[in-house]
Amino acid sequence: MLTDPMPAEAVEIAHKQVLLAAEDLDANGVASVLLECAEAWGVPALWEQVCRPLLAGSSGRTPAEVVVEHALFEGVRVGLDAYRREPGRPLPTGGVLLAGAEKEAHSLGLLALAAALREQGRGCLNLGPALPWSALTSAVYRARPHTVVLWSQTPLTGRAYRLVRFARDFPLLRVYGAGPGWIEPFGRPAVRLGTLSDAVDACLTTVSRRDAHHIRYGSVPYR
Repeated sequence: MLTDPMPAEAVEIAHKQVLLAAEDLDANGVASVLLECAEAWGVPALWEQVCRPLLAGSSGRTPAEVVVEHALFEGVRVGLDAYRREPGRPLPTGGVLLAGAEKEAHSLGLLALAAALREQGRGCLNLGPALPWSALTSAVYRARPHTVVLWSQTPLTGRAYRLVRFARDFPLLRVYGAGPGWIEPFGRPAVRLGTLSDAVDACLTTVSRRDAHHIRYGSVPYR
């Protein structure tokens, strides 16, 4: 999915507005700025050029900085989760399941992907952070998705061999790892996603009717 980047001037203004709102501990103010930027430039550009750099730059060394960091995180969470939602009119999941890796507490990347999919008129089943591997397997049996995206923020949770094993247990299920936590090499059939745009493209790619109806959901003991 091709998206136009935000101009440098727009990025600079957004950074200043978001940081000022966070320093005022105004999470709703942070969310408002992000919603305006998303409407103007799209979620992928917002995430890559505004959210990620500001979140990465949060030091949290002193108590005051920790409070500001929490306000920033909460504002980003609210903004992404609210974008393009229509209460009472949920979008169909479209065969896409999102989750955080086992013991992974961060979930903003999942919210960004879900928001970007809503922007394209598509829904997903977002099960949030820290989903145990056994629970992910159970979710696949119950929801029968064609695509699974697993988020990892740190190498402590980005265990590539577990993701590859999971993918091999469901050979026709498309399995992706997203986030900076996946640092080990992947083996097929699991695939690493580099950017939010890559993740959106992967989730929107059409699955043939044959594959959608022949994904193996038999009794596979998860190791």
